Amino acid sequence: MPSALPSWNLKDLLKNPARDSRRIEKELESQIVLFEQQRSRLTSDMSHQAFESILKQVEDIAESMNTLGAYAFLWFAENTKNQTARAFENQIQSRLAQWSPRLLFFDLWWQSLTVKHAKRLSRQATRYHYHLDTLTRLKAHTLSESEERIVTIKNTTGRQALEALYGVTTNSLSFPLKHQGRTKHLTREELMGYVRNPSASIRRGSYQSLFKVYQAQRDFLGDVYKHLVQDWGNEGVQLRQYASPIAVRNTTNDLPEQAVDALLATCRKNVGVFQQYFQLKKRLLKLKTFHRYDLYAPYGQKSRRYSFSRAEHMVKDAYQNFSPTLADLASRVIHEQHVDAAIRPGKMGGAFCYSVRPEQTPYVLVNFTGEARDVSTLAHELGHAVHAMLAENHSVFTFHSALPLAETASIFGEQLLSDSLLSEERDTTTKVSLLLGQLDDTYATIMRQAFFVQFEIEAHRMVAAGATSDELAEAYLTLLREQFGKAVHVGEEFRWEWLAIPHIFASPFYCYSYSFGNLLVLSLFQQYKKEGHTFIPKYLKLLSGGGSASPQTLLTPLGVDVSSRKFWQGGFTRIQALVNELEQIMP
Repeated sequence: MPSALPSWNLKDLLKNPARDSRRIEKELESQIVLFEQQRSRLTSDMSHQAFESILKQVEDIAESMNTLGAYAFLWFAENTKNQTARAFENQIQSRLAQWSPRLLFFDLWWQSLTVKHAKRLSRQATRYHYHLDTLTRLKAHTLSESEERIVTIKNTTGRQALEALYGVTTNSLSFPLKHQGRTKHLTREELMGYVRNPSASIRRGSYQSLFKVYQAQRDFLGDVYKHLVQDWGNEGVQLRQYASPIAVRNTTNDLPEQAVDALLATCRKNVGVFQQYFQLKKRLLKLKTFHRYDLYAPYGQKSRRYSFSRAEHMVKDAYQNFSPTLADLASRVIHEQHVDAAIRPGKMGGAFCYSVRPEQTPYVLVNFTGEARDVSTLAHELGHAVHAMLAENHSVFTFHSALPLAETASIFGEQLLSDSLLSEERDTTTKVSLLLGQLDDTYATIMRQAFFVQFEIEAHRMVAAGATSDELAEAYLTLLREQFGKAVHVGEEFRWEWLAIPHIFASPFYCYSYSFGNLLVLSLFQQYKKEGHTFIPKYLKLLSGGGSASPQTLLTPLGVDVSSRKFWQGGFTRIQALVNELEQIMP
């Protein structure tokens, strides 16, 4: 596999960060001063034209702020050890925290309007309908202007600082692994490649190394987590009066509580599907005991390696066979040098897609090691990118999809890739291997994520009651063992896994969006298989909606009811079919 991997070019955001950031900061200050002068014009009887003019001002300011924030974050993500990039991000975050509170008066004024006046003003502002509806929905949880200013400013040296500290600390960790007679010191991304090694001892050693290093940090990372949980509860439940910690996320997502309850309850009810799968995998691997570190063990053939160029073509071909529009958009991301795939010390781990502005091609970060999973990751992140690009006609406030739908295009992209590979494969052993990979990923993105959220629900309650890090670890281990039952032996070291999950720290209750997205996509993909090409325009319309309406409103034309346990059960019916197919073709 060639060593050269693409790195992104951030000059589409800022050609010269020092000079351009100063220019944008000056322009922003002038824009905000002009905007503040509009305060006296905000009246319930103002004209439609004046109202839309002010909304356009807010949008222009938001786009400029997004540009600065995106450059600062992406530069830092390249190398979290880069002191200059870190200082620049801190500086920009500080400036954004100073500007944001000065814009609050508009949101608060809007929330003070009667229903009659709000309807009159929003009637013609169609570009901003859902943004305004969201402000209204959050009215009950919005503080006074002075209080909102304080919270925003304090968050830069509070919550945001703790999240950054977690990232800097964990991205700098080194993991020793003995392999082929010598000890290597690996980044986490490099280490995770070994959890799919054919050797059980290497898989076990990689997990033991991971958790030994994280366990050594448990006092520090545990305290960081508890402070983040306390901050989430203090602001969300005590100050903003949400019903519970998870209600903060549900309301922001515009999802009724019963929909999230139905999703999580259906996942918990169906643990047996994956337990059955793990028992089949145990038989295939001829293991006496199936351990947690065997979860992603390969089967049947030497693990294939892929160049980035090959991975790019595989993903584009899978997209092309479904929709040339998707393939063209994905190609644009790569050809405009908006992908960073290289492996570097200090580079942010994992993968993400960053959508900056509606008209801006998104940026994608992956850590490409050449494993088959990296090909799927590329398909996933490019799915995020094309989702945002299809929604480019919406405002900066609504081109991002709501969190529950944020994983739809990304997971659908992975399904297109998997389906393409399975349909072309004739060798039974390889087909079994592909099915195993698909079921491994389905487990990781549905059941695993749902149980992360089950842990968070419990952890937020426990932290409020004064729990220690060791008690949180015990609660995590208990849920793991419920999830795997007697099918999988879970070692004691896995009690520290929660310390290694960034979303639990930075984005509480975010992970149910993966379960939501995957089960939704399983249903939509079945619909595609049944309807054929007539499904494609409906799917593209869903993506082009971005975040311009509630998840339920956007999904209704596709016949989806997110509050129905029957709907979520349909996703597990598809998973059961895959497990049955595997059992039938197993040697």
